[in-house]
Amino acid sequence: MHIPIGPEESGCRRGCDPIKFALDLLAPDGSLPKALFVLAWAIGLVFLVGCSRQESASRPNILILMSDNHSWNHVGCYGDASVRTPNMDGVAAEGVRFTHAFCPAPSCTPARAAMLTGQDIWRLEEGANLWGTLPSRFTVYTDLLEEAGYLVGYEGKGWGPGSFEAGGWTRNPAGTRYGSFEEFYNELDRGQPFCYWFSSRDPHRPYRSEGAQEAGVDVESIHVPPYLPDIPEVRGDIADYYAEIEHFDAQVGEHLSLLSEFGETDGTVVIIASDNGWQMPRGLANLYDAGTRLPLIVSHPDEFPGGRVVDDFVSLADLAPTLLELAGLPIPSGVTAKSLLPVLRSDQSGQVDPERSFVVTARERHAFVRKGGAGYPGRALRTRDFLYVRNYAPDLWPAGDPPLYGDVDAHMLHYPSPTKIFLLQRRDDPETAPMFELAFSKRPAEELYDLAKDPHQMANVASNPSYESARERLAAQLRQHLESTGDPREVGGEMKWEGGQYFKESDMTPEPSPEAIEALGLDERYSYLE
Repeated sequence: MHIPIGPEESGCRRGCDPIKFALDLLAPDGSLPKALFVLAWAIGLVFLVGCSRQESASRPNILILMSDNHSWNHVGCYGDASVRTPNMDGVAAEGVRFTHAFCPAPSCTPARAAMLTGQDIWRLEEGANLWGTLPSRFTVYTDLLEEAGYLVGYEGKGWGPGSFEAGGWTRNPAGTRYGSFEEFYNELDRGQPFCYWFSSRDPHRPYRSEGAQEAGVDVESIHVPPYLPDIPEVRGDIADYYAEIEHFDAQVGEHLSLLSEFGETDGTVVIIASDNGWQMPRGLANLYDAGTRLPLIVSHPDEFPGGRVVDDFVSLADLAPTLLELAGLPIPSGVTAKSLLPVLRSDQSGQVDPERSFVVTARERHAFVRKGGAGYPGRALRTRDFLYVRNYAPDLWPAGDPPLYGDVDAHMLHYPSPTKIFLLQRRDDPETAPMFELAFSKRPAEELYDLAKDPHQMANVASNPSYESARERLAAQLRQHLESTGDPREVGGEMKWEGGQYFKESDMTPEPSPEAIEALGLDERYSYLE
């Protein structure tokens, strides 16, 4: 009798049955010497364990740890010496750290919608807006994983803010909501793979009162970018933001400890990322790096060679096809993003995939901050050398209508915003006026920034004759990408995000805080309704 000795020879694969295997060894009359029966049973058990391990390896667990409004360069392993992030730094040391990761949109709701669907925001109808909805006809990777047997859950924001019910969903597109990782894990069946998304509140404003003091952040060591005034109020504001990041880093550590306690470390892909850039002038809701460039760290030492720093241009939307491919599932035809697995499985650093040489980002309506709820449509192409921005409505205020400029910082000046208030108070001061202009004033239809000379993207050279060739080339490249992915801004068609419902009515008639009213001479109430 020939007894198979390995899973390949036996044909053992997902779904193999060791009992059936043992019974197959019986003689036609059902007899079998006791010793051989025991041997057959033991071999079957070995195959069961082998199949279980094989299945686990091909269907890894997924743990996503996401911060909120957190720029790429404010993590220790990204070169910031003022913020202490030992847990993120530790994951980066054994994983893959991406230096050019970007969000699809510098706004929570559309960035998260693109992450879940793997599609550009202009393909998601009302899903392109903050505080909007996402039509349920769009496929999300969370549902596909769940259908394939994963336990899927999230904690915190997940998709949003907005109304998923208005889009026809019975639950948040991120999956079933849980109060904690422990609660989620307790529902896991033996051997079942899981996908859990912890979506932190940090470092979203408002920041904790006295946060920097309590955390012991060294205010004097902070680097203040040149588009912000280097004064104590701003340094203190950034320090409070750093304290929030350190709090998120502690949450990362807590989840990693639980993962170890559960015995799931080896079989789990850990992803650390933000949803968009920091909540400062020129940051959140802007297509500059301060609004779109993210930290992204991925670790799975059993499969992804670690200790690498990768310079490829990648998008948060790339996570959807990546996770589906990891689970062995087909990628839906509507996905426009690309799986990161070839890069992650490589042993190279630097530029791994030569085709990942640019990224396209976009924005439509962020907050409800203009008359009638108008958005501020824009698209941007980011390469190694340049940032090219196309503003489709240069007659509108990019930061929101004055005097609140609600797309910057605290939408309606309803909670503390020291940096924004300082710029508004000193808009006419010679030293501060240029920074006020960069943050709040109207912008031309085209912007172009030479990143070698201007890494903070402050000097628009789009009208400079010396850059005419670069401007034309980048504009054509952006247009080609938008046309190939069906952007109505370029190819025509319905733009359902325009006039899409905004599901936070209080924002439409904002009431600034008493402190902001006193500091800036504001009215007690404004209205953006027609």
